[in-house]
Amino acid sequence: MKSNHNPSLQDRQAAAAKSRQKALDALRAKPPVDEQVAAARAEAQRKRDVAAAEKRAAKLAQQEAAAAVKAAEAAEAAKAKAPPTLPTAAEMKAARDARYAARKNRK
Repeated sequence: MKSNHNPSLQDRQAAAAKSRQKALDALRAKPPVDEQVAAARAEAQRKRDVAAAEKRAAKLAQQEAAAAVKAAEAAEAAKAKAPPTLPTAAEMKAARDARYAARKNRK
């Protein structure tokens, strides 16, 4: 339902001042922070940060180890799939000479 009430500038300023005062009162009503409690919270946060850092380091080390294993497997697979190398000219000559010598020895 539409309101026909159009607050004036003074009404809006008064409402804002009242709201600010209410927020200030709520803030002042809060109990002060105990130094021992604050120190305990800071220590607990530091321990959580250290634990998280150790967890991240362990996970990173595990990932690096897995990557190294995967790389080794890939290298071995590539080595197994490598096409046979063609013999060099000297190897072909040595094989031919061996066949020739074997033929000579049979006669």
